[in-house]
Amino acid sequence: MNPFRQAARWLFHQPYLLLVLTTLFWGGNAVAGKLAAGVIPPFTLTCIRWVGTALILFIVARPIIIRDWPAIRQNIRFLFFCGAVGFAIFNFLLYGALNFTSAINAAIEQSGMPMLIILGMYLVYGERITALQGVGVVLSILGVLLTATRGDLFAIMTLDMNIGDVMMLGAVLAYSIYSVALKRKPQLDWRVIMFGMASAAAVVSIPFALFEMASGRFMAFVPEAAMLLLYVVLFPSLMAQVFFFRGVELVGANRAGLFINLVPIFGALLAVLILGERLELYHLTGLGLVLCGIGLAEVSARRRRAAALGDA
Repeated sequence: MNPFRQAARWLFHQPYLLLVLTTLFWGGNAVAGKLAAGVIPPFTLTCIRWVGTALILFIVARPIIIRDWPAIRQNIRFLFFCGAVGFAIFNFLLYGALNFTSAINAAIEQSGMPMLIILGMYLVYGERITALQGVGVVLSILGVLLTATRGDLFAIMTLDMNIGDVMMLGAVLAYSIYSVALKRKPQLDWRVIMFGMASAAAVVSIPFALFEMASGRFMAFVPEAAMLLLYVVLFPSLMAQVFFFRGVELVGANRAGLFINLVPIFGALLAVLILGERLELYHLTGLGLVLCGIGLAEVSARRRRAAALGDA
């Protein structure tokens, strides 16, 4: 067997490694989005990202996509919804937010996703939330809000919040909805599903990118722009999405979602190392609350699994 194919097959059976790499790439995406501010407008960046990803997937998996085309048409609503919400809208809001807020803030605010996923699984599918998970949800949301308000929770009452942080909260909600929706994904080859979602995101993004250009906002044709586009297409778009999709398939949405707590850690470290941003006390406090909440939720999940095995 080809060594590369053998290594890829081994990797695709290592859910925790896949999820760690996913969060590393997503943490880097926040930094890339910050670097792109002023160089590549957000709608244009999102459009090129998903057009490029869809083209790569089509080239790599063309025979499978053609074979499963009838199944794609049957599931077009699901694929379009997930691609529009989880890929296009999330990135519109993320890249737009990074024009106004820091990469550290954006990374920490993304860590609220696991708790919203748990809430979503309860509201949509009736999956029970334990007392510990409930406490974890409250702590994590408090941590995210503390970060979004820069340590002043009373800013929520006066609506005195940075527009970038408000946009990030919307992005977090969008991706959580997408993650919950994955529970009902059709039984198709992952390459087919990824192609369908990336294509949907590209279709949704094109009109917005054209409007952006018509408004006089164009991408700067500089080497930095090309490097940023290459990164966001290959890593947070193609590889991270595939890795996360496979991780959800192997361990479930709730447990896979918990790994998103690594996004703020990787994102903050990369923001400090690459962008020179400063970690403030409210960052550390918010991150600590989020991680405590996620830890409580994970303890509760382990207890439930242990109890289920004992009953068996």
